[in-house]
Amino acid sequence: MDLFSFIYSFAIFISFILSLFLTEIFRQFAISYGILDYPHGRKSHTTPTPLLGGVSIFLTFHISLFIIFLIYLLSSDMREALPGSSVFDFLGSGSFQKVLGVLLGGLVIFILGLVDDITVLSPWVKLFGQIVSATILVLCGIRIEMFYLSNWLLSSGITILWVVLLTNSLNLLDNMDGLCAGVSFICAMAFFFCIQPYDEFLVRLLLMIFAGSVAGFLFYNIAPAKIFMGDAGSMFCGFFLATVSVIGTFHLEGTPSRVAIFAPVVILSIPLFDTFSVIYLRWRSGQPIMLGDKRHFSHRLVELGMTKRQAVEFIWLVSVITGISAIFLPMLNFKFSFLIVLQVLGIYILIVLLMNAPKNGK
Repeated sequence: MDLFSFIYSFAIFISFILSLFLTEIFRQFAISYGILDYPHGRKSHTTPTPLLGGVSIFLTFHISLFIIFLIYLLSSDMREALPGSSVFDFLGSGSFQKVLGVLLGGLVIFILGLVDDITVLSPWVKLFGQIVSATILVLCGIRIEMFYLSNWLLSSGITILWVVLLTNSLNLLDNMDGLCAGVSFICAMAFFFCIQPYDEFLVRLLLMIFAGSVAGFLFYNIAPAKIFMGDAGSMFCGFFLATVSVIGTFHLEGTPSRVAIFAPVVILSIPLFDTFSVIYLRWRSGQPIMLGDKRHFSHRLVELGMTKRQAVEFIWLVSVITGISAIFLPMLNFKFSFLIVLQVLGIYILIVLLMNAPKNGK
């Protein structure tokens, strides 16, 4: 095992163990202080369930990152083995500012979600907070730049829209036990193997830490869930994955096809499909787009006859398939990468047909 593989393995292992420990601590804390999610309305659970799982994910991520950075600073062997004069060299020019943007933006989105978990915020307040966190990224130099998208204002606007969209998409996806955490873990692993070039050490390290943080929580969140991540967790997951999709590199001059730039969309296609399909259904029925309901992907699978656990596992499987498809995009020429995109579209067309199939032959 080379040094990079060891560091990645250590990162996911230490974050997983720490997440297991912290999740149980915050589960007991939430029970003791009555910070519970009570069943009502569109909620799918039947018993009061502790919140604050998102706190364990957030703290695990940052504590694990600190531990690994500390080891890097104390280990001369590691500093000599890794390229660059500092760990921030892996993000290129202005990398310290970019890392600061990720941490500050993530902190804002986490606090916003935590406040919403404790005292429910209006959708507009949440939207404003999400825009603020995305704007922090842009001001710290993190924005979508590709081909002809070089205009600062246009690039910044698209970046903010993308981050806000993904933050909300993962938040909306958190509607059944294990669903958001499982999809977040799968997406993180797909990004890890998809990002080009393979020497983007820091981005891939962040993904491994995030994957371990979510996996430890998922141990307690699989049905029947012992704890929920709440908005603090789901919005942080969405914010992080959106940020990685922006700072990660998916197309290089040597990449066979420019279709590789769509890899993040393919990897994140499950939350995007869920969000846009729900928006369409609400619009078609004349309901407010921001009004919660039980028309999400998972809910419609249950209506078809699946159990909640089967619906979650079905969505996990689709996420794995689309994630694997995205991994191959940077390796294929235009013809084959285009076929991969068509294949993914075909999967979702089949799902839509399944959703609209007559029930019981009627």
